[in-house]
Amino acid sequence: MFVLAWFTGVVASAAGLRGPAESGPLPNIIIFFIDDMGYADIGPFGVEEYSTPNLDRMAREGRVFTDFIVSSPVCSASRAALMTGCFNRRVGIQGALFPNHTHGLNPSETTLAEICRQRGYATACYGKWHLGHHPKFLPPNHGFDEYLGIPYSNDMWPLNPKNQKLPEHRRFPPLPLIEGTEVVDPDLGPEDQQQFTRLFTQRAVSFIERHREQPFFIYLPHPMVHVPLYASEAFEGRSGAGLYGDVVMELDWSVGRILDTLERHGLDRETLVVFTSDNGPWLAYGDHAGSAGPLREGKLTAFEGGIREPTVCWWPGRIPAGTECDELASTIDLLPTVAALIGAELPEHRIDGKDIAPLLFGTPGAESPHEAFPIYYRGHLHAIREDRWKVVFPHTYSLMEGREAGRGGVPRAYAKGRAELALYDLDHDIGEATDVKDRYPEIFERLTRAADRYRADLGDGRNRGPGIRNAASLNEGDPRLTW
Repeated sequence: MFVLAWFTGVVASAAGLRGPAESGPLPNIIIFFIDDMGYADIGPFGVEEYSTPNLDRMAREGRVFTDFIVSSPVCSASRAALMTGCFNRRVGIQGALFPNHTHGLNPSETTLAEICRQRGYATACYGKWHLGHHPKFLPPNHGFDEYLGIPYSNDMWPLNPKNQKLPEHRRFPPLPLIEGTEVVDPDLGPEDQQQFTRLFTQRAVSFIERHREQPFFIYLPHPMVHVPLYASEAFEGRSGAGLYGDVVMELDWSVGRILDTLERHGLDRETLVVFTSDNGPWLAYGDHAGSAGPLREGKLTAFEGGIREPTVCWWPGRIPAGTECDELASTIDLLPTVAALIGAELPEHRIDGKDIAPLLFGTPGAESPHEAFPIYYRGHLHAIREDRWKVVFPHTYSLMEGREAGRGGVPRAYAKGRAELALYDLDHDIGEATDVKDRYPEIFERLTRAADRYRADLGDGRNRGPGIRNAASLNEGDPRLTW
């Protein structure tokens, strides 16, 4: 889930990009990070059941990325990767954090907000954080001047249908709304969730208006379209395609409000917007889940439906309008790209993202900077990708293909699928249906050797590699979030 509005003044030319010193004032950055959105859920990626006019406009005036992936197909891991420019495995965040967890993103990691702060940016986060809910882990302690949002997923509350089936010590507490590091509403209800998209959008608009005279970075990780789904009264029933369509249309409205605000204040040509998601659709929820389109499976799997995200980038006058990029890129590339374009220093510790400005600005002949990209899920290396090819390693996974999914917000159980060792040619088999490792043994061997190098660095399963840095733990004496 996300739109990213970046720095002003960087110009693409046939010879390349001018650096920040030559290009005038620093650009603004806005990131909308949508939760659990499917690859085929918006107009630029094929949805026809409802309309997304603002995202259609972004695509018409900007650039669509058709092969934009995340580090892992689950919430916290994906968010940690975006914020740090690292594979989630490297920063010690493996899956989804829950209210009973006492760890989170380590303060020693450098976030996108801290990169921007180097250059005097005002920074804000509005929405779902999900990188630790105790004060030391919250956005104000990771480089954000302002934060209003929920600390984890919107289904982690007493109204979750599974709650009463959990052991008492694992049942979800009330869902709080946090401002800064303080709880401002200890018990959010359905009527509050109906206003989430509107509330966080309005706060982002206010931030733009208050900081329009200085460079700003806004991270807008909307809680929707993660279940439970809620839309405001203005959008309930509007799509004609059920509640899921209503919710996506309200997210599209959010994008439009941001674009309109930028234009009204003359900031549209000084701002880059990128729209993407944290992982694929939660298919077990059926009519309350999105669609991965031609991709295999969805969230919780290392197949393309779990990791390949609908992504649109918009920056009038800078990004070539009406264009498409099919080169492999990722959310982990945003931090180093931003750092290069605004003249900020990268952290001293190792990161994994690459500068993708040539892809963003359509430099002729630009290719993916990733030679091999590992996909870890819950600490296990499930797959490795390059631009065209993908090796999937043997593992069990949550299988929904061919099964009847849930309805009305109640999921159906997944089956246990078994992935066998395979090589897929994604240029000709985007649905990962045909194993071609016997046809292309050299490519298969090259990618498996690359996987072995990642295992030596980041480990696999219980084998901890030397390149892993620890998440932070809640220590005795640290303030705890209470409500």
